[in-house]
Amino acid sequence: MSSSSISAEQVQTGTRSITHDPPNFVHRIYSVWLRHARVYTRNLFSNALPPFLEPLIFLVGIGFGLGAYVTEMDGLPFIQYLASGLLVTAAMFTAAFECSFGTFIRLEFDKVYQGMLGSPLTANDLIIGEMLWAATKGFTFTLSVSIVIAVFGVLPFGRLIFVPFVGFATGLMFACLSLFITSFVKTINHFNFYFSGFISPMFFFSGVFFPIENLPAAARPITEIIPLTHAVRLARALTFAQWESVHLWDAAYVVLFTAIFGTVALFRLRSRLID
Repeated sequence: MSSSSISAEQVQTGTRSITHDPPNFVHRIYSVWLRHARVYTRNLFSNALPPFLEPLIFLVGIGFGLGAYVTEMDGLPFIQYLASGLLVTAAMFTAAFECSFGTFIRLEFDKVYQGMLGSPLTANDLIIGEMLWAATKGFTFTLSVSIVIAVFGVLPFGRLIFVPFVGFATGLMFACLSLFITSFVKTINHFNFYFSGFISPMFFFSGVFFPIENLPAAARPITEIIPLTHAVRLARALTFAQWESVHLWDAAYVVLFTAIFGTVALFRLRSRLID
């Protein structure tokens, strides 16, 4: 064999050894999701305990405390009414924190995305991966709260088995909203307006603690605009298998809200990542 033919064969072999097909879309999204999961589980106890404890504190403090005086709410035992509303609040809080403070820190301080963009990942992959990771946390925390509610004997777990999927949708919805907010934020302190002025008030005026019909007539249209109202109604309907026509509106709202804010957040953050 001549030296020229050996050289050509070596070149061809070398080319085959270094040529790889680029990862497909699903694999790229999964790699972003897996990166977040690995980082999160390194400090699982400190990361998971606060969002898990908050609904538990409300369940014990308000459910059993106030429940001694308020025995019924909207035709249900008060403790069950409260518990069915708290199922998705943990999904809201954990997704909102993850895609606001968490995303901003990765973007501006840790510069995590700069390194990730040096790989075959695109800006779209990063943002969609963020959304799905927050939605996964929403599912997980809703499931955790469901287990606690069942252990306390408030509701049987059989009624709650499908509610974590509402938690997934809630996490995805608030991930999209929070990424949209993050796309405008220039300093991390600005998130205080988001949480103090929107997330926290929504927690109390979305039907978690009392029916929104008890609010003044002028306030009721506002409750139909805020996203948590629809997640709470869907979770409660799924828990008690009480479906009405309004729940079609709730499901449509969640889908449209997620699609609109997710699309705008994707466009704005993609520009920011590339710049």
